[in-house]
Amino acid sequence: MAFQPQKFLANLTNKSGVYMMLDITKQVLYVGKARHLKKRLVSYFTKNITSSKTKALVKQIDNIEVIVTHTENEALILENTLIKVHKPRYNILLRDDKSYPYICLSNHSFPSLNIRRGKLNGQCFGPYPHSRAVYETLNLLQKIFNIRRCKDSFFHARSSPCLQYQIKRCTAPCVELISKTNYQESVNQAILFLTGKNQIIIDTLISKMQTASQQLKFEQAAEIRDKISSLRKIQERQYVSSTTGDVDIIAALIQTKTACIQILTIRSGQHIGSKAIFPKLPLSEEITELLTAFLSQYYLNPSNDIPKEIIINHNIEDLELLTEVISQQRKRQVIIHSKVRDKRTRWLKMAIENAHISLLQNQHNKYHERLAALAIVLQLEVIPQRMECFDVSHTSGEATVASCVVFDNNGFCKNEYRRYNIENITPGDDYAAMRQALLRHYKRATKLPNILFIDGGKGQVKVAQEVLQELKLTIYIVGIAKGVSRKAGLETLILLDNSFILDKTSPALHLIQLIRNEAHRFAITSHRKRRAKTRRTSILETIEGIGLKRKQQLLIHFGGLQGISKAGVIDLVKVPGISQQLAQNIYDFFQENTK
Repeated sequence: MAFQPQKFLANLTNKSGVYMMLDITKQVLYVGKARHLKKRLVSYFTKNITSSKTKALVKQIDNIEVIVTHTENEALILENTLIKVHKPRYNILLRDDKSYPYICLSNHSFPSLNIRRGKLNGQCFGPYPHSRAVYETLNLLQKIFNIRRCKDSFFHARSSPCLQYQIKRCTAPCVELISKTNYQESVNQAILFLTGKNQIIIDTLISKMQTASQQLKFEQAAEIRDKISSLRKIQERQYVSSTTGDVDIIAALIQTKTACIQILTIRSGQHIGSKAIFPKLPLSEEITELLTAFLSQYYLNPSNDIPKEIIINHNIEDLELLTEVISQQRKRQVIIHSKVRDKRTRWLKMAIENAHISLLQNQHNKYHERLAALAIVLQLEVIPQRMECFDVSHTSGEATVASCVVFDNNGFCKNEYRRYNIENITPGDDYAAMRQALLRHYKRATKLPNILFIDGGKGQVKVAQEVLQELKLTIYIVGIAKGVSRKAGLETLILLDNSFILDKTSPALHLIQLIRNEAHRFAITSHRKRRAKTRRTSILETIEGIGLKRKQQLLIHFGGLQGISKAGVIDLVKVPGISQQLAQNIYDFFQENTK
């Protein structure tokens, strides 16, 4: 079966990541990275492609695999690693580790701090994707810690302090104006900072910036802000690469009767790939049983490589037994565990996120099955080719917005989504809001759906019926009312003449839930944007849990809204008053609103 790009793109995420294009023999044709995966991959399948190379590449695509990363920087380094591993013929420039800069301390009694590429000597930190930020921060670190940057030949030739000592950028260890002990203390402070364990320098600079701003010394405050920004850039460690280690990260998920095992492979500290496996579920749907069965079957297969460490996303009962047996198979000790810290936490989160994406893609393959089931449940003569769903969102009547999402026989049609700002109604009147949205939409609609879903009960369905009668249109109407407990699987479907509840395992219900949830997501996102504009406040204040004080802390910490929008969860947690959950909410908010 030929590759169908529209089906593939329908549920593709718009987060940062790497994509690999494969041919029919599973050989990698091309590896690329993108800040927004969906936007980038859509560009390959437009009609106005002029590049003959791209046309030839697209014709050979049999499948596309994606790996979601936490930031665009991580995607950049992972792209480089995968190009080295697979050597795709459509990647003209095959870059290696020499392309990326490291910050290194030399092996010397008075170490120097410099940028290095290629062969590394001494204690090194990185890799980092941007050399400009590295150079800027090296200069700043020299000012703060007074660590020399001169070559050893220059250092040994000095008989008097150089200009760097005069301008207070060096303590002149070359002529012993500082002791080894005191110099090493400065080196240790620099190491703490470069390993992300020292917040004192930044806190000091923030305090100085606030003082300068209060004293109306805005130019000085701006200079300090730029210093903080540079330090932030260098402090953003990349977690797709490390120094050593062979690790497999296993994330197991089960959703709507579908199981997914996502494997992230780390070899010699490099993230070299990710793959998804969809095992058939037994009678039990426990993730722990799924993990136990997978580990025993996968790692006791002689053809599969066994790493020194295996990280799983759930603890299992037979952990000790499995560890012993797998260690015997490898003929060396293997560590299997689920409790991780630092970069391994990021690896595990990356595996879980990629598992979610893989499940979404796999579930799209079941879309037609669900569509057929929906036609049977609603007793339609033909399978619906177009469905629309409306939802209304507001906060106590403020900034009311109605959304319309569209699905065709292949899934999402996001380019046909519509939002309606509701005006001139009694605040909080959902019926009036629904009526206004339906009238405005269907008065000028050029395409009519086979099914109109309404997120609401009998009242909203009656409003929809009245609007269609007024416009002399005939569309099958289905209301989706939440149950008393508002739990998924207990929805009541409301038709014009009756209502019923589907079994929670019904494929038709799963499709209806998907459409309803998408309408709700689109409505609430649109409402938040409008509310932020109406209040004329920072968009940060639209995030639950962010008030004036936390907003100020975030802006000071990152130097502005742009810095916050690009920050990862680990960077956000470092801000005073920002918890892990709140940091995740902020990160998710900007991911959603920058698509």
